Amino acid sequence: MTLDRAAVDRLRARLQAYMAKKGLRSTAQRRLIVDTFFEGASHMTIEDLLTEVRARDKGIGYATVYRTLKLLAECGVASERRFGDGLSRYELADDAKAHHDHLICISCGTIVEFEEPRIETLQDEVAHRYGFQVTSHKHEMYGTCADCQKKVS
Repeated sequence: MTLDRAAVDRLRARLQAYMAKKGLRSTAQRRLIVDTFFEGASHMTIEDLLTEVRARDKGIGYATVYRTLKLLAECGVASERRFGDGLSRYELADDAKAHHDHLICISCGTIVEFEEPRIETLQDEVAHRYGFQVTSHKHEMYGTCADCQKKVS
């Protein structure tokens, strides 16, 4: 998920406000982790982020990356996702961006984000039919991607 400059600025402002409210300092290590997360690929694991951060500063430990990602999730800057492989993955969260869903390959682990207005409309219709007020949802489809299907043939 690529966010525009305004969305990134909103998320950074949200983080700064949350840290100020909690009395947390903005250390050089924390800034490096946050910057690397913002610049990185979507659906990063803690290990993915640690590898990228350590390429810039070998002294940053797992616990520091873990705590920083948890902080980002706590304040609504990152969303934690679990796709059935036992790993927590994180992506940037932006309330202003259109909702997206995921296709997850059970062979290679590829994760594809997609938006489909017809699915969103149908979900709204079903909720309305049952008098249900939806506060959040996630839609994940598991299967085999085109590349892995070719390898089996």
